[in-house]
Amino acid sequence: MSLRPFHLAFPVHDLAAARGFYRGTLGCREGRSSASWIDFDLFGHQIVAHLDPAAKPVATSNAVDGHDVPVPHFGVVLGLDDWRTLADRLAAAGVAFGIPPHVRFAGQAGEQATMFFRDPSGNALEFKAFADDARLFATEPAPTRSVVEVPA
Repeated sequence: MSLRPFHLAFPVHDLAAARGFYRGTLGCREGRSSASWIDFDLFGHQIVAHLDPAAKPVATSNAVDGHDVPVPHFGVVLGLDDWRTLADRLAAAGVAFGIPPHVRFAGQAGEQATMFFRDPSGNALEFKAFADDARLFATEPAPTRSVVEVPA
């Protein structure tokens, strides 16, 4: 089976702010929209910001490799070059990282570059990349460690 795009609908308290962030800051192409929702192309996946003026971020987190990872969160596994480009783009835009770009699980199964940040409505996003995409679901360390480098 070939990989198909996912669809995710999520609440935002302000559609104009969501449009500015997803289209402007993240560079997502905008699709259909109405007075209460906007479709975005998030690296080939369909996400839909739905207006909920009372939307509030969830403040739950779990400890993962020394960081408090926000739950829930969503994002995309990118190629390493695209991940670096996005990290640079977000830093240049002044996005505040909840967990800055870094390598998680260094030298272990699942070694990955990752970063977390929030949209204007407080929705948590994670973008990650692997030196070898075949290691996405690895349960054992790679035979030879492949170090993922992150931007300074």
